[in-house]
Amino acid sequence: MLGTRETDVYGSQTFASYFATLEGMFPNAALTHLQSNVEGELINALHQAVGSYDGVVLNGGGYTHTSVALRDAIAAIKVPVVEVHISNILAREEFRHTSLFTGVCVGIVSGFGLDSYRLAIDALAAILTKGN
Repeated sequence: MLGTRETDVYGSQTFASYFATLEGMFPNAALTHLQSNVEGELINALHQAVGSYDGVVLNGGGYTHTSVALRDAIAAIKVPVVEVHISNILAREEFRHTSLFTGVCVGIVSGFGLDSYRLAIDALAAILTKGN
């Protein structure tokens, strides 16, 4: 729903158009993306990241505050995961202030609009470079 949902919070650009921008910013990285409203699909994607991806940038949306199952999936994999949020979740409603993911992610980027994804990829690249 990015680009149409709460544009005052999330902006009017679609993720597909922003993803093309990200690919241009990171020409040496093989970027892919998945969007799903189905918790189990997200869990499966995290499990499948093992052996397939060097890292994951995850915007769990509302599941961030509610899904123990997604938290456990992040904790179960050895792939570094950076939690990302377009809005500043700490400046929003009280229920958004608690993330179940933060304790099992390598870091969190929140509040920089769609640029949060670029910042998360930069951070993930730095983490991966240190590991080599």
